[in-house]
Amino acid sequence: MKRLLTMAFLVLPLAGCGDKDEKPELPRPVLYTVAQPQQVENLGRFAGTIQARYESTLGFRVGGRIARRYVDVGSEVKRGDLLAALDPTDLQNNLRASRSDLARIEAQWINAQANANRQQALFDRGVGARAQLDNALTDLRTNAASREQARAAAQQAEDQLGYGELRSDYDGVVTTWYVEAGQVVTAGQEVVALARPDVKEAVIDLPAGLVDNLPQDVRFQVAAQLEPSLVTEGRVREVEPQAERSTRTRRVRLSLAETPPAFRIGTSVSVTLSSEMAPRVELPASALMEKDGRTQVWVIDRQNQSVAPRDVHLIGRNENHVTVDDGLQTGEWVVTAGVNSLQAGQKIKLDEGVR
Repeated sequence: MKRLLTMAFLVLPLAGCGDKDEKPELPRPVLYTVAQPQQVENLGRFAGTIQARYESTLGFRVGGRIARRYVDVGSEVKRGDLLAALDPTDLQNNLRASRSDLARIEAQWINAQANANRQQALFDRGVGARAQLDNALTDLRTNAASREQARAAAQQAEDQLGYGELRSDYDGVVTTWYVEAGQVVTAGQEVVALARPDVKEAVIDLPAGLVDNLPQDVRFQVAAQLEPSLVTEGRVREVEPQAERSTRTRRVRLSLAETPPAFRIGTSVSVTLSSEMAPRVELPASALMEKDGRTQVWVIDRQNQSVAPRDVHLIGRNENHVTVDDGLQTGEWVVTAGVNSLQAGQKIKLDEGVR
């Protein structure tokens, strides 16, 4: 009996020591992200170039062999500047022949005029025949018509000599040469492309499916690829009606709200498509907790360093992310890992690893 009492007294102090040494539960470290609602939907980014809205393809009005090109691609030219010239030999010979014909016919006209005047004088004195006067007047009219025809031919030959020089119709930039010096061209054949730099636009190729489903409020943000800080807005001016067969894309031309000096013709640009949408928050897929048909996330109370479950409305998901449009406010902190092992009101320790 004495031995049992002794053992009981020994056990009681040991039990008391166990209660005294029990440690409180430590806060659990958690990873988190900050809810940032998105109100703009990104529809994609596409490469494009700056081009002139107005571009003309020029050619000679007469045929011949190109003697020289005076400007290169990229050259800025003024109205009336010489772009290229044909070998003038044939045109000069044609002009000389036309002028010779004109001189000969004018001499014939002068002779016919003198003869008509003589016949008229004889007829007026009553010594000339009416038939001779009529023949002289007819010959004069014939020579007068021939003289006008020869004058027109000489003027045409002179004009054609001028057409052997190709000049700019307006201030512009040379974008393409289709021929080389020494090449023989025909009248009207494409020789050079000239663009007007005063009105520029962005040109991009978009997938045909995207073009068919563009929202009405779509926005086009145009930025220079080499200088991303240069940004302007664009709006659709023209969409090609048919898609290109090999790429299934349709060319879209955008009018620009502003054209910075760095937006030169040929400059590569990046065009971002976006549209307004209802606010939504994208979270890591690991932040979502699904239980009993409910979709929830753990929201952090930063003041009390604890967590609480929050119902959210899920509108989209993929392998890595989920998208919700209801249940979260801007700036709230959401746990992103270990959500299935947390308890409501549980104390947590914020880890610095923000997504």
